Amino acid sequence: MKKALVLGATGGIGYALVRELVERGVEVVAFSRGKERLHALYQNESKVSIFSGDALVEKDVIEAADGVDVIFHAVSFPYQEWKDKHPLCIEIIVRAAEMQQTKIALVDNIYAYGRQSKIEVIEDTKKEPHTKKGKIRLAMENRLKRSNVPCLIVNMPDLYGPNAENTLLHETLKNVVLNKSANFVGDIKVAREFIFTLDGAKAMVELALREDTYNQNWNIPSAHPITGEEIIEILRKEVGYKKSIRTVSKTMIRFIGLFQPFMREMVEMMYLTEDPVILSGKKYEAKIGPIPHTPYKKGIKETLNWMNEKV
Repeated sequence: MKKALVLGATGGIGYALVRELVERGVEVVAFSRGKERLHALYQNESKVSIFSGDALVEKDVIEAADGVDVIFHAVSFPYQEWKDKHPLCIEIIVRAAEMQQTKIALVDNIYAYGRQSKIEVIEDTKKEPHTKKGKIRLAMENRLKRSNVPCLIVNMPDLYGPNAENTLLHETLKNVVLNKSANFVGDIKVAREFIFTLDGAKAMVELALREDTYNQNWNIPSAHPITGEEIIEILRKEVGYKKSIRTVSKTMIRFIGLFQPFMREMVEMMYLTEDPVILSGKKYEAKIGPIPHTPYKKGIKETLNWMNEKV
């Protein structure tokens, strides 16, 4: 891979992908609607060319994909817009890839797996999503697989890291930075996975650089599941945070959802905070090697340092 297009380059995982690709000597087209944000993040990167465009406008994506080897799909939309925008977006990306004869690497989450009784979910686990958003993600995956485009589908758990703002853990960390009382979404006693974006990007780029990894699903788990109590302990001991942290329950989310569309859509995904899906990384480890794992203590501190610089 000599040149890549990252759609959604101003998001958390998009930013991490651009960084990782540049570190590996790959030229990158950083694509997003926010021109000012693109310049703020990448104006000093010699290997990054900025493309301000809309992933829902076919001519923008086709133009940006000219001459690239891989299109990384890291575009996110507000939950309430998923039904209308995600199917259109994946259709446009497929058409652009077919026209430009390039590959697609999709950043995916765990929603399509639905509820799982297994301790660790492997790539071949049957996907039977019971939520609207899980069904949308599965439809996106199936659309890619029906195309003639070589595709890479990478499943990751909840994200956190530099520039990763639309995440559950960011809801906690944003007030830690301001030294205000914070919220933690979900039961603090339930162990869940949170993956550091720079680790996820490193593993995904490694997969994208190979020829024998396409037309497959790959799980990239975190180092290990962690409880909210353990995260709070890190914030107390390592960061010196002393303010209160309130647990945000499904009932509270449902109430807030009466007034906020995003929270209304969040309710159906709260099952993941009660009965988490834990990914197995054995396939990656057998084929590629050790999965990049930043200890939570270090990853949280790096994320907070990034956030402090932006305050």
